[in-house]
Amino acid sequence: MTCRKCFFRHNFRKMLVINLKGKTVLITGVSSGIGRGIAVEMARAGANVSGCASNSNDNGFIKEMEALGVKTLYTACDVTNSSALENLVNRTVEHFGAVDILVSNAGRNMFYGAKDSSDEVWQANIDLNLASHWKLARLCKPYLERHNGVIIIMSSNHAFSSIPGCFPYNVTKTALTGLVRALAIEWGPAIRTVGIAPGFIDTPGNQQWFNSFADADAERQRTVDLHPVKKLGTVKEIGGWCVFLASDYAAFSTGSTYIVDGGRSALMQDP
Repeated sequence: MTCRKCFFRHNFRKMLVINLKGKTVLITGVSSGIGRGIAVEMARAGANVSGCASNSNDNGFIKEMEALGVKTLYTACDVTNSSALENLVNRTVEHFGAVDILVSNAGRNMFYGAKDSSDEVWQANIDLNLASHWKLARLCKPYLERHNGVIIIMSSNHAFSSIPGCFPYNVTKTALTGLVRALAIEWGPAIRTVGIAPGFIDTPGNQQWFNSFADADAERQRTVDLHPVKKLGTVKEIGGWCVFLASDYAAFSTGSTYIVDGGRSALMQDP
């Protein structure tokens, strides 16, 4: 006979499992890094995954998703191109019949000083790191509102505090927090809109940053030491945040952008 304590422990664990089976999530920027990590965690939660990236080669995306037992679709898409975005949404709806969750993740670091940022860099940054999120959300809106859908927009901790030389990237990431608020207000309650602002996440792109220093290992350790948790974030952790925010456990959350940066922004000054 099962003891009462074991019974409650078992059922409590079952209650905390997030099940997104039957949901379709559209994720941009899935070729690697954070986007790929989000796709994996969504698939592990049972969601069907439609992913896109600028590459014509899916970089093993379909094979990885199918190995996790979910239906999947990959589309090569330049998210700064309005026609390409429209094709992405149309293909997703034709394939799955719905879009229940949008994770608008695609973006790229564009770091310059304010004086040194050209008009071309400024516009490219606006198109990729701000406008694409709004345009994709607008295209997905009719489908999301049918099933009380969720929009998750990937911002950055640069939206809340930054350093010299990160213009114009930090400007658009700050603007995304306003986009999250505006969509939450205007499109609720049918659609919840939330943002995530990751800090230093351990990705191939960030490893390239470390490799640009004479002693990559020393620079990596210096960066780790700036975080109260004494580690870098992982794509799995950001993916887990997305799964939670897309679930019913987060039903009272909308209009907010959550900083996930290992406490980096809590420091008033570097040690």
